[in-house]
Amino acid sequence: MLGVRLLVLSVLCVVLMVVDARFETLKPLRSQMGLVLTPFYWLADLPVRTWQRATEQISSSTSLVAENEKLKAEALLMQRRLQKLAMLTEQNVRLRELLNSAALVDDKVIVSELIGLDPNPFTHRILIDKGERDGVFLGQPVLDASGLMGQVVEVMPYAARVLLLTDVTHSIPVQVNRNGLRAIAVGTGSPDYLELRHVAETADIKEGDLLVSSGLGQRFPSGYPVAQVTEVVRGSGQPFLIVRAIPTAMLNRSRYLLLVFSDARTPEERATAAAQAQESADRKAEEATAGDSAVSEQPAPAAPAAPTGADTPSPSPSPAPAPEERP
Repeated sequence: MLGVRLLVLSVLCVVLMVVDARFETLKPLRSQMGLVLTPFYWLADLPVRTWQRATEQISSSTSLVAENEKLKAEALLMQRRLQKLAMLTEQNVRLRELLNSAALVDDKVIVSELIGLDPNPFTHRILIDKGERDGVFLGQPVLDASGLMGQVVEVMPYAARVLLLTDVTHSIPVQVNRNGLRAIAVGTGSPDYLELRHVAETADIKEGDLLVSSGLGQRFPSGYPVAQVTEVVRGSGQPFLIVRAIPTAMLNRSRYLLLVFSDARTPEERATAAAQAQESADRKAEEATAGDSAVSEQPAPAAPAAPTGADTPSPSPSPAPAPEERP
């Protein structure tokens, strides 16, 4: 019985396919069936469409995050260049180090991220995600988009600890960007301000002056913003002025930092290299001078002497060879 039903249904299917292919009778019925089955088609395709949308959303979110990180790093680098341009403008006005301006701007840097803070309230230190494997070294300058933040005091394989400018044990040589006045800025233990030590009573410094790193001590590169003077106290009965300045770097808010690779050598290595370079230059200059002296001491080829008087015997000129006697 089951076989007969299967046969009947098979024959019916074949007849319907032939009628549908040869005649137009079943078109209205097929249209109605398509309208009825549309929700089922939509439900059957729903998992595929949901998966595609989720994949597109995740891919778009990942690309946006990567692009955002890239733009943050580029913005940080551009901010750093703008910092240096402020000092370079002053140097161009005062005609100082004009030829070295490009080198001052184009120090090698890498971007690092803040990953930890020192819990001790009496020390101002942070932890960053770059270490010895990335080329970080002790004493390396660290800055953010607004100015210098401090220097590396401890290096680990994949992390490093940075001492901030405001720590009581930290000091940095600075100069007033307006007139080049030099001073030492020391940390006060407060993240809000630095103090300038041993500034003479007659020094030309006033509120609003920008303090930049002077480069003395060969620890920090010159020309980076350090702080802005906010208070100058004169006539306080002290032999020196009381000068306070706010750090230009956002010490409590910056997350992305820059590590500057201006020169990773120690002061002793730099002094040795400078002495060797000077010695090499002196040696080359002595060799060049000795070469010039040897050339000047060689006898010049004798020229026929003209008779100058009766007392001077005139040598008999040797006959010049005829042209046909040349080999």
